[in-house]
Amino acid sequence: MEQTHIENTATEHVSYKNYITGFILAVVLTIISFGLVLTGIVPKQLAVTGLFVAAAAQIAVHLYYFLHLDSSLSQRWNLITIAFTALLLFIFIAGTIWIMHTLNTRMM
Repeated sequence: MEQTHIENTATEHVSYKNYITGFILAVVLTIISFGLVLTGIVPKQLAVTGLFVAAAAQIAVHLYYFLHLDSSLSQRWNLITIAFTALLLFIFIAGTIWIMHTLNTRMM
């Protein structure tokens, strides 16, 4: 009896509607990204900014609709882990760019 209750709550959390909504949003964001680059209607700097915004939105869509991460208590440790990973990636990437820039100015 208890086993069915666990299965029912798990299936209530995940629905096809959420997957379809996430898929449609991901496709729309991908089309926007390709449209910004391929059409050339907007200036290059605005296109790059739009790509970063679309990429951040795409990450948020995937985390919420496909990985089912939200601000509930049961997902708190997953969010902390993702935030820590993002911080480490930022430190590694920013540090690498900083070192390469410093080396480039000292070599020239």
